[in-house]
Amino acid sequence: MSVGPYSVIEDGVTIGNGTTIGNFVTIVSGTTIGENCQVFHYCSLGEKPQDMKYRGEETRVEIGDNVVLREYVTVNRGTAAHGITQVGSNTLLMAYVHIAHDCLIGENVILANLVTLGGHVEIGDWASLGGGVLVHQFSKIGKHVFVGGGFRIVQDVPPFILAAGEPLRYAGINRVGLMRRGFSEESRRNIKRAYRWFFRSELKRSEALEKMKTELAAEPAVQDIIDFISASERGVI
Repeated sequence: MSVGPYSVIEDGVTIGNGTTIGNFVTIVSGTTIGENCQVFHYCSLGEKPQDMKYRGEETRVEIGDNVVLREYVTVNRGTAAHGITQVGSNTLLMAYVHIAHDCLIGENVILANLVTLGGHVEIGDWASLGGGVLVHQFSKIGKHVFVGGGFRIVQDVPPFILAAGEPLRYAGINRVGLMRRGFSEESRRNIKRAYRWFFRSELKRSEALEKMKTELAAEPAVQDIIDFISASERGVI
């Protein structure tokens, strides 16, 4: 491990082997950082949440292995509601990303410059958010999602799709991303078919879900879609 000048690391911080800490970084007690991470200059990790309900309770931040945090990234600790803010392994947080309290970020996620997450946001594995995306608190973003830069997320974004526009809307499946990650042509075709029923047919959304369950539930990716939409509390874009 190496630490640059003028960085402050409090007692109660755990940092894995091979991790590098840049200049003017602040890491607060209760923060765990995995192995082989790169924390660039001026990051703030584990600081108190910007939440009026926070009363000084002992909460944590956990960052996995091989995570890159570019300049001025801020990751706030959890609150009593969940107790922890998590960033999964192999994730890239570009400059000025803000991750608020109680967020749960999966593995292999990319958050481009200036992405801002409200509290309690959940992001699935392999999701990618373009520069300047704003995410409303409690929103959930499914795995393998790609959201175009500069848009707002105020409802849940189901897995495997491209999303863009104002208000944010379905813009097709994330075909290139799914191909890169080994999804078969048949699986991609079934995902596209399921979303055609849900977003672009005259079926009611409840009817589209039933049709997925009846005709495509044997496809694991479609079952993931069904489970995500069925569990949504904010509603789907």
